[in-house]
Amino acid sequence: MKGLITIIMLTLSNAFMTFAWYGHLRFKDMKWSQSLPLFTIILISWGIAFFEYVLQVPANRIGYKAYGGPFSLVELKVLQEVITLTVFVIFSLLLFKTETFRMNHLVGFVFLILAVYFIFKK
Repeated sequence: MKGLITIIMLTLSNAFMTFAWYGHLRFKDMKWSQSLPLFTIILISWGIAFFEYVLQVPANRIGYKAYGGPFSLVELKVLQEVITLTVFVIFSLLLFKTETFRMNHLVGFVFLILAVYFIFKK
């Protein structure tokens, strides 16, 4: 159960992180934000990223073996990276219609899945 909670929280955390890091690139399409200075955009992104940390930190504590979770530190990091890239691909395909998902991206993801397999292999 702790493993599933960790994965769900990491996924939600990454949704906030991805939106904070890349969502502002779509602000140019929104009339209210077209004249905002960069510093204001940074503050908005920090505000969004706050919710990433609200989920990320407890997810790592819940999931880490030293706190009774099922994952080692390396396993948590590999999960985080795979979740990050998965969320990013979904985000970019939905919000940035000009981006494409190509065969080399798919091959890269297969290698990431293999990395997860080898990291978790006992």
